[in-house]
Amino acid sequence: MGQKVNPIGIRLGITRESNARWYPNGDTFANLLRSDMEIRDLVRKTLPEASSISNIIIERTGRNVKVIVRTAKPGVIIGKQGKDVDALRAKLSLNVKANVHIVIEEVRKPETDATLVAANIAQQLEKRIMFRRAMKRAVANAMKQGAKGIKIMVAGRLGGAEIARSERCHEGSVPLHTFRADIDYGTAEAKTTYGIIGVKVWIFKGEVIGKKSEEPAAEATA
Repeated sequence: MGQKVNPIGIRLGITRESNARWYPNGDTFANLLRSDMEIRDLVRKTLPEASSISNIIIERTGRNVKVIVRTAKPGVIIGKQGKDVDALRAKLSLNVKANVHIVIEEVRKPETDATLVAANIAQQLEKRIMFRRAMKRAVANAMKQGAKGIKIMVAGRLGGAEIARSERCHEGSVPLHTFRADIDYGTAEAKTTYGIIGVKVWIFKGEVIGKKSEEPAAEATA
């Protein structure tokens, strides 16, 4: 079962919270969902170092929209004197026709964030670094930062081979069938000269018993 569903989606309401924190009023669900997709696309296309963005959380209360951007490089995202964030806020307010409030949160341990790990491996593959070396380095860094287990899978024309295949690297325990297990999952694509190579990362951070205590994050608002 753990191999056939998204590890994050199946744990919503158990160990994970949704990235869209709002409730539709009447038949507005489709419009709000489309608006969320447009906001996330615009944020990733506008902000520099978009590959360092781990997650984008959207909260709605009435006519106010709060966009929480979790990133490993908050200084680069904010820009000089917050100009980049201010320009993005103005663009989002014009696009969604609502009051937009942007919060930048820092990811303190990017080595244990599945999305950032996958993006980093994809960048290395695009720079022609051997996939096995990139995977082993990511595994070692994650385990060094306190991860209980990590699994990485890359698929495509690895090394320029004629036939696409998949390779895996695994260390520690990754219990995908255990609902109380805190599993972080992320994907990325490496656009190489031989085609696209897909990267999937599973990181096990421990079991959650009772209410999950989130790590404090440094915040900057705009």
